[in-house]
Amino acid sequence: MTEFSGFPFFPVEFDKRGKIHDPAQPAALDAHLAKGATTDLIVFSHGWNNHMDEARQLYADFFVSARAVLDAGKVPGAAGRKFAVLGVLWPSKKFADKELIASGAAGAASTVELDDLRGKLRALRGTFDAADADRKLADLEKLLPKLEDSTSACKAFVEGVRGLMKPGAGDEADAAKLFFSMPAGDLFAKLQQPVSFTATAAPGGGGAAAIGDAGGAAGLGSFFSGIGSGVRNLLNLTTYYQMKERAGLVGAAGVNPLVARLKKKYPALRLHLVGHSFGGRLVTAVAAGADDASMIKTNSLSLLQAAYSHYGLAQKWDGEHDGAFRRVVTQGAISGPTIVTCTANDKAVGLAYPIASIVAGQVAAGLGDENDKYGGMGRNGAQKTPEAVKAALLDVGGAYAFAPGKIHNLRADPFISGHSDITNKQVAYAVLSAIAAS
Repeated sequence: MTEFSGFPFFPVEFDKRGKIHDPAQPAALDAHLAKGATTDLIVFSHGWNNHMDEARQLYADFFVSARAVLDAGKVPGAAGRKFAVLGVLWPSKKFADKELIASGAAGAASTVELDDLRGKLRALRGTFDAADADRKLADLEKLLPKLEDSTSACKAFVEGVRGLMKPGAGDEADAAKLFFSMPAGDLFAKLQQPVSFTATAAPGGGGAAAIGDAGGAAGLGSFFSGIGSGVRNLLNLTTYYQMKERAGLVGAAGVNPLVARLKKKYPALRLHLVGHSFGGRLVTAVAAGADDASMIKTNSLSLLQAAYSHYGLAQKWDGEHDGAFRRVVTQGAISGPTIVTCTANDKAVGLAYPIASIVAGQVAAGLGDENDKYGGMGRNGAQKTPEAVKAALLDVGGAYAFAPGKIHNLRADPFISGHSDITNKQVAYAVLSAIAAS
């Protein structure tokens, strides 16, 4: 058994269809739970990552902070609880790190630009579920030098990218229907427009972080445009749709049945779902299940910079449609509190939604914020959700007023400087406080 800072940790790896890679992994967790000492099971899912070691490191870092908070006696309601952790490992894909570097109207014919775009296409091999996806990526690479001067090549590039996955992967809340139905030439023209980002810098933090938080800090208001922008925007949005679909599938078809078996076998076990980035969508799908019959009763839900629509839990967000996971709220799947960390400092969650806004024909400052139709949970919190209340991510020791059945949008600007800055003590304290209040 592995321990992270005194938390018994059981990794379970899933493939892109939600199948468990090694049955011995959940068996080890089951054997541990059978000893009868565990009172609370934390199911934690990472988001995009380049390899499993990054996910394990994120878990290790988080529980270092959680241990420090618990040992300091800052969460009295957690005293006496005995935790175990199911660490979900699944094949996700990180956005490119260079997307916030201002490139002006640089054309794709530039040698540097072409090399960069070729590298991006090659990095996407193995990402998409279509059987011939890697061959299509190789064909797209051949089109790159022609994009500058050929509208037919641009159209063929768009159709090739859209062919990497099936059209049903998205919904109205992220412009997916428009993305797959819009004429190819029109879509590429829209995606060449500049995408501007604004943010509130975190005091003492990193300000605006690059996509994936691995590329250093980019200046506020950075933008990218031109042919190269069209290619990057197109690929990033398609990657987003694929990862969104996969997160839901792994959560509902893979993790949900495993957790359901454990809950049935150990009915007194309290369950807490924690998800970062696309993992936020994954754990929400764990609670929702594939249908009402497979919904799992959960004691708390923590969405840490979650990468899905801010209307995911909404009631009639457009006057007609509920959010994709609305029934998790209406049918009481979460008996305790739900917390949602959100900040304008998160460029990675913010990326897909301004691009979606441009696909829909909106070109203005503030794209992707809470007033935009296309916005992310980790950027804005749960919107048009009657059960949601505004609050702040507090320093360790602060007094939270978490309530059962409520969704607490925790504005986190002072403590979360970028998308992956979720392993600090303030975030761990919020998660543990939600657990203690359940």
